[in-house]
Amino acid sequence: MTNKTSAILLLRSFFEKQALKNFRILAFTHKTIDIREIGRFHIEDNQLEKRLLPLKKHSGLSELLYLSTCNRVELMMVSHEKPSPAWLHEFFKHFNPAWTKKEIHFAEEKVKIYEGEDAVRHLLYVASSIDSLVVGEREIITQVRKAYEQCNQLNLSGDFIRLLVKTTIETAKKIYSDTQIAQRPVSVVSLAYRKLSLTPNPSPKERGRRLLIIGAGQTNTSIAQYLKKEQWGSVHVFNRSIENAEKLAKQFNGKGYSLEALQKHKTGFDVLISCTASAGTIVDSKLFSKLVAGEKGKKTVVDLAIPADVDETVAALKNVHYIGIENLKSIARENLEHRQKELERCKEIIDTALTAFKKTMREREVEIAMKTLPGLLKEIRENATEKVFSKEVENLDPKSKEVLKKILDYMEGKYISVPMKITKTILVKDE
Repeated sequence: MTNKTSAILLLRSFFEKQALKNFRILAFTHKTIDIREIGRFHIEDNQLEKRLLPLKKHSGLSELLYLSTCNRVELMMVSHEKPSPAWLHEFFKHFNPAWTKKEIHFAEEKVKIYEGEDAVRHLLYVASSIDSLVVGEREIITQVRKAYEQCNQLNLSGDFIRLLVKTTIETAKKIYSDTQIAQRPVSVVSLAYRKLSLTPNPSPKERGRRLLIIGAGQTNTSIAQYLKKEQWGSVHVFNRSIENAEKLAKQFNGKGYSLEALQKHKTGFDVLISCTASAGTIVDSKLFSKLVAGEKGKKTVVDLAIPADVDETVAALKNVHYIGIENLKSIARENLEHRQKELERCKEIIDTALTAFKKTMREREVEIAMKTLPGLLKEIRENATEKVFSKEVENLDPKSKEVLKKILDYMEGKYISVPMKITKTILVKDE
């Protein structure tokens, strides 16, 4: 191996490690813990600034990205600190200051940690839905983009995460367009509707089923597209924003109400669908008893919220046919088997994207390093002309001074551009 080759390999290794070694992901997903437990790590949108800015500061993070979906919560960060047991304890202590020691211990025990290149690969798998509960669902790419936009607006993320998310979204789009991973697209919503459609109608046909919807966000708006195919005797929508409740209810010629009005609903229901961004339970056993209005028939309850909107005691009732995200796993496995043959092609695309990202980071590291050159050269120039050779320069006639200035300007420009070109050539071009 020649000295030149050794230098090239050394420089490549140095820049790759500098770019990736401090990137880490702390993940809680459907693969490692019960889906209902993922709700412990959910932060409502209006609490992101209050919770994440102090977390970033106290944990010594230079960048932070928080992603929360129905089957995962992931904290992506750039940090010089290694995730030692002591560091993790302090991290989760500041992640939720209200947690008890037992809750902090649960987080420490259940967290899955990805570092460096493995962390980048994991995020590419996540955004491409390969790591999702429902492989092939496209919602995740929108969720990643939204998470980045929120954290970027709060000045939580930086240059590394910006470039990583850009690569991640481009890779996911390529997978969805160049493979059949999303053929006959499915999602948690579509799986829930499939399960719901197989549930026997508990209400007399002449009356029609009564639908009660809690929450008017994206998930319930999406499932409404499926529900409109059915015949409903009545539809009532409850939401924090009554305007959004009325907007969703209008699709069924139903009625919209504020979330507070749910406590006064007394006309019963046959199917209840709930998905809000609430940090706590919406439907407990006491409220459920009010909602059924003394009826003894079987009720269908669909809960797609993380954390769950419906209390476990309600889900376990004998007169309740409960459909939650955890119940959808068996259908999700069938979906995975259908898409298995496409996974290898997806992984190839991800491998290519990972290689390209490492190249991008090498170039970026060079650019950042080279930004210091102009200041250094200016300092050397001023030191030479104003201190070391000040007397000699003073003795020059105006014309000679002008020639000297031109020479120094020319050399300064070359000293900036030439190293940049050489370093890029060494780091980026193949042998």
